[in-house]
Amino acid sequence: MQERSVDTCRRLVSAAAELFDRKGYVNATLGEITGAARVTKGALYFHFTSKGELAQAVQTRGRTLLAASVDRLTAGNGSPLQTLIDFTHWLARGLREEAALRANFRLSRELRGEEAAGADFYQVGMATAWSLLDRAEAAGELRDGVDRTGPQTLLAAAVAGIELLAATDMPDEELTARVAALWDLALPGLVGPAGRTAYRTTPP
Repeated sequence: MQERSVDTCRRLVSAAAELFDRKGYVNATLGEITGAARVTKGALYFHFTSKGELAQAVQTRGRTLLAASVDRLTAGNGSPLQTLIDFTHWLARGLREEAALRANFRLSRELRGEEAAGADFYQVGMATAWSLLDRAEAAGELRDGVDRTGPQTLLAAAVAGIELLAATDMPDEELTARVAALWDLALPGLVGPAGRTAYRTTPP
């Protein structure tokens, strides 16, 4: 019985993510969500008291995916800067594959300032990237004298820009190439020309 309940909750969150991504929070109805999840409204209200609570579950799912990606990338890499590069590639790919990530960005735009909004996913993405940048500085990977304001602003633009590019119909290969090109341009400013070859700008 517990396994069935967990599966029902998972299907509701997945269906909600798909519909919030496609139609937005206001236009996605609970009837559409229960229909897509193939559950009754009674089952929905057993797990969630409102559409806002369901949106919060979708946001939690997105933040969990993001945190898990950083843990996984960090575990396989001794370089925070390389982890940062790989994180941006993960974000680009994840936005194509995971509705919960796409829905999180849309919910952050549509529910800004409202109780249901939870954490702003743009802020979460930026904070994650900035934390990795701080780790890279602490590890001595950045060249001396780098002012973090510029790199932080670039990373904020990269998070928002990757979300925008992923939403277009450009092929996956082009999206990947554009993220790599961003790092080809940015790395010399972060590590100096001599350190550029120590880092891979393509996906892991």
